[in-house]
Amino acid sequence: MAHGDATRADLRRAYVYDRLELPAAADRVAVSLSTARRWKSDAEAEGDDWEKARTAARLAGDGRQSVAEMILNDYLMLHQACMEEVKAARTIDPLKKAEVLSRLADAFNKTMGAVSKASPELSRLAVATDVIQRLAGFIRKRKAPPAVLEFLIDALDEFASELARDFA
Repeated sequence: MAHGDATRADLRRAYVYDRLELPAAADRVAVSLSTARRWKSDAEAEGDDWEKARTAARLAGDGRQSVAEMILNDYLMLHQACMEEVKAARTIDPLKKAEVLSRLADAFNKTMGAVSKASPELSRLAVATDVIQRLAGFIRKRKAPPAVLEFLIDALDEFASELARDFA
């Protein structure tokens, strides 16, 4: 059975944005798993890496915030433990304590920089994906004829694929 470009776009959407596993996405759009795998592989060969797009879509949503919070929480727990040890230490002279505090402040700044600069390509793609998702949501709320809305949503999905290739 031959499937059209719309089915391929639906599969990509289910995998990337709905975060379905490939077998579930294939079931949703009624294609075989082998076809889904081939389409995903073909897209990657053409520069549209569905894994990167999926990660970027996740980062565009709540994922980016969750990852940043996880990294910061881990770091802050360690930072706090070090601070408690420095405060409790009776044998460290004041200048040595000041040096340790300075190093902790430096580590904090570096950690914050690393969190904000992690994977710049994915970060740019996440912003672009977020804009497209917001625009698609805005378009869905408009009172335009269904055919116009369908056209615009499909065009945005195709454009998302192009962005994924451009940011790959």
